[in-house]
Amino acid sequence: MAGKDASSAHVRKLNRSVFVPSWKSIHRLAIYCLLTTLLGVPMAFAQSKPPAGLPTTTAGPDPVPIAGKATMPIMAVVNGEEILRENLAQECLRRYGEEVLENLINRQVIALACQARNVVITEQDLDAEIRNVAERFGLTVDRWLAVLQSERNVDPMQYRTDIIWPTLALRRLASTQVTVSDEEFRQAFESEYGPRIKARLIAVSSREKADRLRQMAQNDPESFPQLAKDHSEDRATASVYGVIPPIRMHVGDANIEQIAFSLKEGEVSPVIPVGNQYLILLCEQHIARTFVSAENMPTIEKQLREQVLDHKMRVEAASLFQDLQSNSQIVKILGDAELQKRHPGLAAIVNGRQISIAQLAEQCVVRHGGEVLDGEINRRILQQELRRKNQAVEERDIDLEVARAADSYGYLKPDGRPDIEAWLNDVTQGDPSTIELYVRDAVWPSVALKKLVGERVQVTSEDMQRGFESNYGERVEVLAMVLGNHRQAQSVWEMARNNPTDQFFGELAHQYSIEPTSRSNFGKVPPIRKHGGQPVVEREAFKLKPGELSGIIAIGDQFVILRCLGRTQPVVTDFDLVKDELHKELHEKKLRVAMAQEFDRLRESAQIDNFLAGTSQLGSRGRATATQAGHVQPAGQRAPVVRR
Repeated sequence: MAGKDASSAHVRKLNRSVFVPSWKSIHRLAIYCLLTTLLGVPMAFAQSKPPAGLPTTTAGPDPVPIAGKATMPIMAVVNGEEILRENLAQECLRRYGEEVLENLINRQVIALACQARNVVITEQDLDAEIRNVAERFGLTVDRWLAVLQSERNVDPMQYRTDIIWPTLALRRLASTQVTVSDEEFRQAFESEYGPRIKARLIAVSSREKADRLRQMAQNDPESFPQLAKDHSEDRATASVYGVIPPIRMHVGDANIEQIAFSLKEGEVSPVIPVGNQYLILLCEQHIARTFVSAENMPTIEKQLREQVLDHKMRVEAASLFQDLQSNSQIVKILGDAELQKRHPGLAAIVNGRQISIAQLAEQCVVRHGGEVLDGEINRRILQQELRRKNQAVEERDIDLEVARAADSYGYLKPDGRPDIEAWLNDVTQGDPSTIELYVRDAVWPSVALKKLVGERVQVTSEDMQRGFESNYGERVEVLAMVLGNHRQAQSVWEMARNNPTDQFFGELAHQYSIEPTSRSNFGKVPPIRKHGGQPVVEREAFKLKPGELSGIIAIGDQFVILRCLGRTQPVVTDFDLVKDELHKELHEKKLRVAMAQEFDRLRESAQIDNFLAGTSQLGSRGRATATQAGHVQPAGQRAPVVRR
């Protein structure tokens, strides 16, 4: 449901870290991909170290941090108002309690198995594994950890404790059960150094269509590349005329491999059913096996056996973890009202070991406190401004905003009214607790900002005219390409001018364009409309006549070349037919811009001490106070944080 919040992109900008319905699923998917694709272990393991200063239990082999008096009680101060740790813990628990509890339960299961089998993972083991993973990607450890932080939002400690530790623990537990046979080594060697088939592919979802294309290809094998480009339903291979990586042995579908290796060069395969698709192969070349000298064979054998062993250990670790889970006695209390009455203060019991709500809440802060605190700071800023203007967000305002969101995304009843129930069910996947978060984290900020912006947003007659031209006016159909440097753009432009045909321009775009759409579609891009956000490109496009080539259009550090194909006919010519809907759309767009600007102003002017992040922002209010007192802080400079 990403993108379906009440306030769209500008609200995600102001409170991005708290918008759980869209962000949470993306984050969990990223972690899942990281685990299964890179490390090959099941998702949702955790083994976290307590932060310095936190007392720990002694009930289990792997203690869990407990919130205590030693922790910092004040997490942030916003314009003089404090955000307490207990409040932050509650908000983190509300958003991430289920996810973190799953991690803690799994950690306890693995830790107990390690204790029973005398398996110990040392700090040196963790360091070595992180170094090995980084080396697989050709990166230093520092660079690898930085990539995880910036691209996956996984900080180094979380990566070390939530991903690497369970990976090593499970592999160590499974290692005594895994060996590599001579047959497995032989298959790995054939896969890596054996013969390969260079081939092209056509993939379609209809057997009838597959039979027809296969007959055409068999009658004229040289037409196979064009048939793949024009008819294959696999976009990635169709864009390159059906070219696929060479087919190797013992890698993928055994039936496909058997058929591919049975083909002669230039021969078309029979139709191959795979799932709900039908494939056709053209064998272009048999690539001979790679020669390996006797001198290099011992090293290669060692490497291949290690690779096979690593793969088998991943599979065995996943199976072992499932067995450990099924053989454990797990009582999950969080979210079960009846169990919560019987076990007050507990989140779960794992093989007799208790995980308390306090432990869970503290772990939620450790893992997600930073992002949630940033959202709570943003909320506090809005609350303060509402109070200053004697305004408040009421239940009726919330209901109207939810209805507006449902209407804008087309969730309508037969009579045209917004279908709020269907919208909420879709955007929250039917989870009542998620509805509460959706209202709190997406709807409330939208309503608050709309109230703060007030009536300042007006749609002028000029706005209406420009909006009508943009949405319903004629557009320029073009072929386009984007180049990365001016010298290359001049060379390509010269080639396009010397051979002024649509086909040749498309071939140039496919070869030289650095923009994916124009490159894969041989220059074909959506028609250019007026007032679409690229005024320089639009001006040049609307000057062109069919068949004309544009000049080189500089856009930042990139260079665009257009070839005009013609003009589209206006979709609507009667302004009165669409003016009400157009006014509604333009008002909403201008309102979003004003809301984003208002929040940026409020955020920049706020005095914020974030003790969790270790940052301080004096803001315009603080600077004004400092100026009056004779102590001026330069604009944009961060003041040192004073811990409380």
